[in-house]
Amino acid sequence: MSIPNLETIQSYMREQRIDGWLVHDFRGSDPVLARLLPGEGGRRWTTRRVALFVPARGEPRLLAHAIDEAQFAAAPVKVERYVTWRELHAWLAGVIAGAGASARIAMDYSPGAALPAIAYADAGTVELVRGLGAEVVSAANVIQAAIARWDDAARANHERASRVVTEAKDAAFEMIRAAHASGERVTECGVQRLILDRFAAAGLETADAPIVAVNAHSGDPHYGPSPERDTPIAPGDWVLIDLWARVPGEENVFSDITWCGYAGRTAPGRHQEVYDTVRRARDAALERAVRAWKDGEPVQGWELDDAARGVIVDAGYGEFIRHRTGHSLSPGPAVHGLGMNLDNLETHDTRIMLPGIGFTIEPGIYTPEFGVRLEINVFVDPSAGPVVTSCVQDEVVLLG
Repeated sequence: MSIPNLETIQSYMREQRIDGWLVHDFRGSDPVLARLLPGEGGRRWTTRRVALFVPARGEPRLLAHAIDEAQFAAAPVKVERYVTWRELHAWLAGVIAGAGASARIAMDYSPGAALPAIAYADAGTVELVRGLGAEVVSAANVIQAAIARWDDAARANHERASRVVTEAKDAAFEMIRAAHASGERVTECGVQRLILDRFAAAGLETADAPIVAVNAHSGDPHYGPSPERDTPIAPGDWVLIDLWARVPGEENVFSDITWCGYAGRTAPGRHQEVYDTVRRARDAALERAVRAWKDGEPVQGWELDDAARGVIVDAGYGEFIRHRTGHSLSPGPAVHGLGMNLDNLETHDTRIMLPGIGFTIEPGIYTPEFGVRLEINVFVDPSAGPVVTSCVQDEVVLLG
């Protein structure tokens, strides 16, 4: 019994000339440790420093303080004990020396803080490891290889969730259409409740309530309706719906989509123009990913972001961009996973699009009057390359 996917992790490390991966945690500071060695109920109550060392060859080693040792009784690696800081330093020196002269050691840090999403190792610990003779490199892609990849069960459950999410989205727009046809009142919160009821009936879970945003509210990427500001959706309104859910369990992956509709028979000219621009931007990022796979060329997250954002900037809407083009979809507790993001805006994401990972493509334009975001999910099939696993919106949903 050992760390899941150990052979895959070590194979990737050897390909990248990485001699070892050191995961350092203090009181839950590095969530990667919990994904590699999940505890009962998915959490542990550690009070001292913990170190996991995964060599490029051989068995991983885990060092825990004597007080916390029992927390790892069921861990799939042998637990070694320390009490004093001198013992901790001696252990680190030993594993680094064992990795070879001038060993390249990956740690969960980001040079220049370029990727805060994986910058868990504190500067002092990085300095300590360097002082022991190691060359420290970022573990950003090692983390992807270790815990961001989907297994067959995760992919199947993601596709199941995507079907339910699609059906909930359709029901939400139909609720608005039917209410307007009958002259009944319909609100953002009412549509939100319908979506949540659909998820519950299908046995799915969601981290937060979906976004249902009308008119200027859709120009706020993180707007959320509430009973205190429950806005009616009237004929002639623009509606953005962002919804996400998964099959329960942290081994599963969320389905996360965003669609836009207009409560009329024909979308206004500017709304249609912005919508078409966002759709082209989304498709440009997907095309860039597919082309790179077919050409056998590595592509990084920032390049996919640039492909989409360039379309928006060229169309004259660059000032209305508010966020990166997409986020990781991976197993774990959060909708936003621990793999590659499509980002050269908020961060410069140099992580590679690896086989087996997933991500969203969701460019957006947010004006003061309304916003458009179109979100799809993509899985990098190890054989076929990037494939869309969610529904795809190609036309404005007309509700008139």
